[in-house]
Amino acid sequence: MAGGGRESGHRMAGAYPAEDSPSSPELPITHISSAIDARAKSLRDINREIHDNPELGYREVTAHDTISDFLEGQGFKVTRHAHGLDTSFEAEYGSGGRLVIFCAEYDALPGIGHACGHNLIATSSVGAFVALAEIIKQLNIPGRIRILGTPAEEGGAGKVKLLEAGAFQHDVAAAIMVHPTAAHSFPAGFTALAGVKFIASLKLRVEFHGKPAHAGGEPWKGCNALDAAVAAYTSISMLRQQIHPDERIHGVIEDGGTVPNVITKYSRMNYYIRSPTLKRGEELLARVKSCFEAAAAATGCTYNYIYTPTYMNLRINNTLSQEFAKGMTLMGVKTIPRSEEPFTFSTDMGNVSYVVPTFHGAFGIPAPKDAMPHQPKFAEASGTDEAHDIALSCAKGMALLGWRVLTDDEVAAKAMRDFKEKDPED
Repeated sequence: MAGGGRESGHRMAGAYPAEDSPSSPELPITHISSAIDARAKSLRDINREIHDNPELGYREVTAHDTISDFLEGQGFKVTRHAHGLDTSFEAEYGSGGRLVIFCAEYDALPGIGHACGHNLIATSSVGAFVALAEIIKQLNIPGRIRILGTPAEEGGAGKVKLLEAGAFQHDVAAAIMVHPTAAHSFPAGFTALAGVKFIASLKLRVEFHGKPAHAGGEPWKGCNALDAAVAAYTSISMLRQQIHPDERIHGVIEDGGTVPNVITKYSRMNYYIRSPTLKRGEELLARVKSCFEAAAAATGCTYNYIYTPTYMNLRINNTLSQEFAKGMTLMGVKTIPRSEEPFTFSTDMGNVSYVVPTFHGAFGIPAPKDAMPHQPKFAEASGTDEAHDIALSCAKGMALLGWRVLTDDEVAAKAMRDFKEKDPED
């Protein structure tokens, strides 16, 4: 059992303990709600500051400083620029027992700001952390909680760098976060989803190197790297007809030359290859690379690959998902226990789910019918008071989930068993 912990005896599988038990979920709900409600204005200020000042990955200076200042104002000792990353931070509370980590994301998208709602992720994780810290102090229970700032989720693999730096070592019992989406993507009446299934994303850039020449005077002396990029793009577009419905291939030409009258000597493309499992993703990647290599051969160019970290598929931890859903239901929020079909999105939290027991939920915010994450209208929706209030309700659910992991040995042990059990799809 990770990290030791409080003795609580044997209980029936899946049953909640009696109300007078120290680990009863009913016990801290009022305290958690009060702790978050008392800080609602300050948390709204954090949310608004991050939303109104969108920053790209590894440049989230305002978000880093805003959250760090708030935590220090609440009496926590904050490690700024944690784990060698300028815009990561870390704070911890408690002693003994098990360790629970709340992950906070806060990077934005180029050109469309917080169209993925990471301002709401940061707000909910910070709220959960401060509320659970207060309960630990009030009730004097063993256990440690940590808030970890995780920059650059949008393609920058911030959590991968944090994993490499050891931020998730030392017997972590659970890593927890939630992510917003549009409420209209949920069945009527449901506000949240506990177990989210995201797919793997394999990322690479390809560079084509050709030979420059005067495009009007002596084009036969050149070797066109832009032609190689266009040929690869066309081949991959045709490949999409023959991939599975739950797979995705998408890319852009980042550099396509300079002026029309010079044969392009250099081009660069950036591609994401997504599939429900790493095994299938590797198989699809091999097919995509064949398109790159054929394009180079056809145009007489050379090529090389620039790899970036793979986002692994997100593994659902059934125990943590069930506990979150139960807790949200106790607070009157209808929650779907888990998704059976994968969302064709990817996250670096998937990498965390292969290292420690992980919970990654989702919640719906009011948004126009034509708005979903990574669209400008969703950026507007993520800044509203209504979205903030829903994020805080999930903060309460996350704090309660953290409480269950810290205080109930059976919950922690079952979550660890779920983590260690190999998914037959992987």
